[in-house]
Formats: sequence, structure tokens, C-alpha cells
Amino acid sequence: MNRSVQVDLRALAAADIEAAVDHYREEAGSQAALDFVDALEAAITHLRHYPNSGSLRLAFELEIPGLRSWSLQQFPYLIFYVPQDDRIDIWRVLHARRDIPTHLTAEPPT
Repeated sequence: MNRSVQVDLRALAAADIEAAVDHYREEAGSQAALDFVDALEAAITHLRHYPNSGSLRLAFELEIPGLRSWSLQQFPYLIFYVPQDDRIDIWRVLHARRDIPTHLTAEPPT
């Protein structure tokens, strides 16, 4: 798929992003927070054009059909999303060292 699709951000993903930005701002300064946002925007732009490019590994492990992951450049964060025909549904944006299975299964698929 090489067309741009809409991005839907779940509430938990928005909260994840806000927490990460706050963390980088407090621990490393405003520029680090802005760099994180830039990396996130670049990753989302890529996914809008190539929604099936993420890894399906956790989809099989967690038995969540269609769940994909994509990593941010230069930051240890992963975007977890499910591509649909006309959009991508971003479930979470999690630090790679978190207990990802627990965080992903805390919100049931809808």
C-alpha cells in the first residue's frame, strides 16, 4: 500500500506520548522533547504511507490480529498499531523496556 491513510490515536496512545514528552523535557530539556516529537511525527508519516511495514511478531505472541509495531529513530519507543483499509489505529506508544504485553492487553481490542 503506497497511499496516505488517516491516523487515529487512541486515548492511551495520546497519554503515552504526553508522558514521554514530559519525561524528556524534565530529564533532558526542551530540545530532547522536541526531538522526540519530530521522531514520532516522522514514524507516523512513514506509517501513513506504508501501514503494513511494521512487525507482526506481537500479533502472533499476544493473539491480537493485525497488531504491528514500528520503532522510533533515535528513541527507545515503539508505536503499536493496527492498520485498517482507510486508516491506522494507534493503540500505544511505549518505551521498549516496558512490560509491553501487559500494557497492550490492558485495553481490549475494539
